[in-house]
This record gives sequence, structure tokens and C-alpha cells, in this order.
Amino acid sequence: MKKEKKFKLFDMNRDGKGVYEKEDRKPTLLFFFKLLARKFSALLRLNLMMLFQILPIIAVAYVYLAGDKTQSATDMVFAPLYGIEKILPSASVNTALDLTSIQMDIPVTSPTVNVIIIVLALFLAVTYGWQNIGATYVLRGLFRGDPVFIWSDFFYAIKRNFKQAFFMGLIDFAVTAVLAIDFIFFYYRTGVSFSTDLMYFMIFALILIYMCMRFYIYLLLVTFDLSIMKILKNALIFTALGIKRNILAILGLIVLFGIHLLLILVTVPMGFSIAIILPLCYIMAIAGFITTYAAYPIIDKYMIAPYKSPDDDDGDEISEELDGSSLIEESSEE
Repeated sequence: MKKEKKFKLFDMNRDGKGVYEKEDRKPTLLFFFKLLARKFSALLRLNLMMLFQILPIIAVAYVYLAGDKTQSATDMVFAPLYGIEKILPSASVNTALDLTSIQMDIPVTSPTVNVIIIVLALFLAVTYGWQNIGATYVLRGLFRGDPVFIWSDFFYAIKRNFKQAFFMGLIDFAVTAVLAIDFIFFYYRTGVSFSTDLMYFMIFALILIYMCMRFYIYLLLVTFDLSIMKILKNALIFTALGIKRNILAILGLIVLFGIHLLLILVTVPMGFSIAIILPLCYIMAIAGFITTYAAYPIIDKYMIAPYKSPDDDDGDEISEELDGSSLIEESSEE
């Protein structure tokens, strides 16, 4: 008679914990934390693959800030006052010049730095859609409770949506870059005139709207057979339909990044730099999990649940590539 193994710690064929058959999977705040704890190790592994979305940005920032620098005044009125002081010197002008002559180091780019920045930006732009689609496919599986094999599922999603993900990534990258540049431009011009202040708040509102649209864009792409225009249209519709969950997701992201910012502010002056590096181990995947948890129930409610089979309670048998031509009209009317 064959004896049973006494120690099964490293037995890869041992029985698992089983399925939570009677568990209430309603996407509430309490279930979010339960699911987050359950999938945390998988999210850590996924985060390693998501790092390529931010490593080029970090590299660009480092190359730009670590290069040569030149002294420049921080106040915009310094140059006019300097000219006035040279032509019509006076005590009042000299005092105002002293108050506005604070200098700061401004990075100066070189041809080599420019080439590095352009190459990194092109790499991010070309791969942006593929990276997002792979991560979204895995995050959707983790939320739905599907069997997930992170490495193979990540690249399966890229292969399956190769062309559409590429063009969606280019659009997403371009819109994000334009909104970021516009925000910085008008941020430094607030208070100059009413029109610049108005444009600043309009850009800020557009950023919030597009941020919420991004919660849905890649989820729609991996779940339905839709054109890019219909994906963007649906994402805009769901931004309004899921406004409550969108707000909660944004608050969750603010809390997530706020906690790490607080840790950095507290620990770095004490000589601990681990708080700067530690978020790179998990923050991308956790942020993606928050947005997926907020957005997918809205998609399920309006575009999946109405078309489920009565025998399909958990949605596992729903086709991963549904024809969205009819679903889009139903979701618009809802």
C-alpha cells in the first residue's frame, strides 16, 4: 500500500482552496477589498509587465533633468523690469527687480538628449495600445474570476487584437499627450486673463472626462467586436451612465497615490528612499484593478446582462468577442 506524502507544501498537484460557489460577488466596496486581497499576488506579477508603460516616462524625466542646466528667473516680469532698469534706473524699479530676480536651474537639452527622448517617446507610442490591451485582458479575467495565466493571457490579448490595439494606442497616446501639454500651458497662465482661466478649467474638465472614458475603452476592445469609433462612443456613454462608480474609482486612485506621496514626504527627509521605489512594484496593477472593478459592472449591466442565457448566471460562457452592432444601440437608449 502506497503511503501518502507527509508534507505537501511543495506538492504542485495538491487540491486548491476550491471555488466560492455561494459567495456574493456583487461589486460592492467590501467585495473589492476581499477580491483585492485574493488576487494581490497575481497583481504583483502583472505589475512587472505593466512597468513598461511608465519606465520610458521615468527614463525621459531622468535624461532631461540630469543633463546640463542654465540659470533662469522664475518670474515672467523679470525680463521687462530688467530692460526698464537698464534704460530708466530708479529705486522702485530696482526694488521690484530684486523681488523678481530669483533664479532657478532650467535643464538644457542637447542633440543627444533630444534623440533619446524621441526614441523613448516613439517606443511608448507604438507599444502603448498593446501594453494596455494585454493588461486589461488579465485584469478583466481577475475581476470575473476566470482562470488567468498572466504571461500567456497578456500576449494572447495582444495577438488577438493586434491591429486595433495599435491604432487605439496611438489615439490614446496622442489625446493624453495633447491634454497634458494643454494643461501645463494654461496652468502657468492662470490669472493672466479670464479667457486663459476659462480654458484652464475646460481642459481640466476634458481630462476628467477622458480619464473616465479610458476606464472603458480597452475593456470594450477586449470584450466586443466594435470599431474604434463605436468604442469611443460607448466609452463616452458609459462615462455618464457609470458616473457614481467613476467618481469612486477616481477617489480610490487619489487615495492610492496620495498615500504613497505622503510616505515619500515623510520617509525621504528621514533618509529612507524605499518609498520612492516601492510603488513601482504594485501601484500600476492596483490602479488598473480599481478602474476595472469600477467599469466592468457597468459594461456588464448594459451590454452583456441583457443578452445572457438564462442558464448563464456568472457570465463565464459569454463570448469574448461579441458583435456590438446591435448592443451599441441598446446601450445608447439605456
